[in-house]
Amino acid sequence: MRHKQSEYMHWAKTSQRARYNLATSGVGSFPLRDLPFDFAKLEINGDNSYGYRPLVEAIARHHGVDPDCVVEAAGTSFANHLAMAALIEPGDEVLIEQPVYGPMLDAALYLGARVNRFARTPESGFAVDPEAVRRALTPKTRLIVITNLHNPSSALTPDTVLREVGDLARGVGAHVLVDEVYLDAVYENTPRTSLHLGPEFIVTSSLTKVYGVSGIRCGWILAQPELAWNMRRLNDVFGATPVHPGEILGVAAFEHLPVLRERARKVVEQDRAALRAVLGSCPEWGTTHFLRVGDGDAFASRLRAEYETSIVPGRFFEMPDYVRIGMGVDSEMFAEGLRRLNLLDDLQKAG
Repeated sequence: MRHKQSEYMHWAKTSQRARYNLATSGVGSFPLRDLPFDFAKLEINGDNSYGYRPLVEAIARHHGVDPDCVVEAAGTSFANHLAMAALIEPGDEVLIEQPVYGPMLDAALYLGARVNRFARTPESGFAVDPEAVRRALTPKTRLIVITNLHNPSSALTPDTVLREVGDLARGVGAHVLVDEVYLDAVYENTPRTSLHLGPEFIVTSSLTKVYGVSGIRCGWILAQPELAWNMRRLNDVFGATPVHPGEILGVAAFEHLPVLRERARKVVEQDRAALRAVLGSCPEWGTTHFLRVGDGDAFASRLRAEYETSIVPGRFFEMPDYVRIGMGVDSEMFAEGLRRLNLLDDLQKAG
């Protein structure tokens, strides 16, 4: 029987909320009232045969790619599902990083993939090691899956490493799927999308994690035109036509991306400073930090019960001795949550 659920998403929807919520995965919501937009232009229905052209062109401009490479999708998780569904058949081998964001693995298992793994180790700062990819690769591998920035650690994979992975994939006739939903949280010298690295690369992303407009479900896939067309046709089976008001608001968001990004950046950088002050370390980029604590479930449960503070247990990333901390929502709330986390940490050390 195929894998048909996501334990992480169930937990996130039912158990993550607390007075001090450090279990978030993206920045705080950007208020609709602050988005410069003429709401008289909002329509319920509109023309979208295989993509709302203004939105497709906005995504293409943002990444510097041809519009024919862009496929609309309802958020990054569905973009990953659609991309995988177009690329693999049941029984195909898929090579996925470890640790990994749970729904990425869930999608591959649901699609009937035979999943192999390559390790991103704490000792390396969770960097992608092309040699580890090479050792895990087989002639039957059809897809290699990476998140960049890495979820949960926020580690950045540079183009030099991605090119090596691309070379390995090309050698066995595989593609490389790179989830870049956090990449724009590299606020200085933001890397270009890895689609530019070669035809074996497929990219997924959205406006959810870095820009604070997750509710409009503005996601996308970048792929070579022929493959992109196949994905659009496959989406006829899944979604057919997107929600048009969301597409219109997506165009408005792209017109003001610097405003959305800078609003969130101020909070993220303040939270990063607080994290460094309390814990002595923090990621250089991104909105999440992966912290080793011992028994992650026990730590998270006690923190929630005794200190009204939530974090994500590392078991959802296959590392039960870790927890994930989220930044970018509310700096006062984050600082108080960190203080409470540190109190528990001190108690555990004293015990």
